[in-house]
Amino acid sequence: MSTVSTAVAPAAVNGRPRPKDTPVTSPPAKAAPSANRRNAELQGFRGMAALLTVVFHVWQQYFTYDRDGAHSPVPNRYANALVSLEVIDLFFVLSAYLLTLSYARAAIDGGSTRPGRVFLFRRAIRIVPLYFLAISFVWATRNPTLPGEWSDLLRHLTFTQVFDREQIFYTIGPTWSLSLEIMFYLAMVVLGPLAVRACRPLRRRASRVAVCAAGCAVLYIGPFVWIAVARYGLEIPHTEWPVYFGPQARFGGFAVGMGLAVLMVALGDRGRLDGKVAVPLRVAALAGLYLLSLCGTEAEDFPTTFFHPLSALLWMVLLYSTLHVRRRGRWHSWLTARWLTGVGLASYSLFVWHEPIMLALYNAGLLPPDGQQGFPLAVVIVLVVAVAAATVSYWAIEYPASLLGKLKDGQGRSREFYPEAARQ
Repeated sequence: MSTVSTAVAPAAVNGRPRPKDTPVTSPPAKAAPSANRRNAELQGFRGMAALLTVVFHVWQQYFTYDRDGAHSPVPNRYANALVSLEVIDLFFVLSAYLLTLSYARAAIDGGSTRPGRVFLFRRAIRIVPLYFLAISFVWATRNPTLPGEWSDLLRHLTFTQVFDREQIFYTIGPTWSLSLEIMFYLAMVVLGPLAVRACRPLRRRASRVAVCAAGCAVLYIGPFVWIAVARYGLEIPHTEWPVYFGPQARFGGFAVGMGLAVLMVALGDRGRLDGKVAVPLRVAALAGLYLLSLCGTEAEDFPTTFFHPLSALLWMVLLYSTLHVRRRGRWHSWLTARWLTGVGLASYSLFVWHEPIMLALYNAGLLPPDGQQGFPLAVVIVLVVAVAAATVSYWAIEYPASLLGKLKDGQGRSREFYPEAARQ
């Protein structure tokens, strides 16, 4: 999932493009003045994705199985396709987009980026405190006597559960995606500076854009090919979770977000979409996502097999047609609604806590019984409790942890809080 705080993220696009004969080391162009508005829209996307993720997991919980097979809690096929739409790729695209912007600006328009240690430090204080606390707490409640499932705890604390077929969804199931987030961070501190270095000798801006775009394309095509070979060449079943959930299969979502960052930096303020183009693009992206969910009826059919790389592209189209526009209308007003951006602010906590809360309520008999009748009420109950808990978690854990960022300056050096005392 995306764990970037859009309240402090850089602007989505840069200013005017640099002339071709300007040195690559020139300062980056100024951000567009509407950066705060775009950040609010991205916060709204995060809130929307977090809420849909909760609904998706309640839907999974209320699936029933008997000798006749599996039965969805939503009997209507078309409504079921909407409820069962998985949005994890939106988190990946958002995360990669926001974190790639500074590298894309440096590679295409010159300038510098923060050292890798600063990047990783800021990512660590964003992810690790809440994650470690939640994993340790949930694991301890489910393993009251030692040694318990110690291998499960070890894999989760080292973010390697995604490579384990048996325990990938243990403790807090959705956090398998955080394994990929951490791997993406490590990849970024290598690939970002490499891209900047590769573009530095190129005098033409178009050449620098082409190099960055080609790198993103390779990172996207690789996982797509891997999935095709695994499914149709080696006939590996979908239940081999590490094969289809590992970075080799899921990095396509991050590649798409990186490509969006390159596209937005390359365009700058040029080519902004008017309503006649932006609205149909948004409708087409949303319709495509819905059709992917509707047509994926079997675990190993084509729409299901390639759902994630294809959905990542559609999420990119939706984000592009939202951010790179001339005027903002009702869609943008809805995305920036205070209640939705409020959920977006606490979306990481909501993502981490909602499954343990759902299971605790279910096991305590506080949710309606299984079946189609109980599912709608269960969604409401879990959403209310989980959002409330996430809000508390954000202010009690996430926000205080974010203040640790003040311990380092922009170059990763420890701050001197008492410089006069140090000189005495």
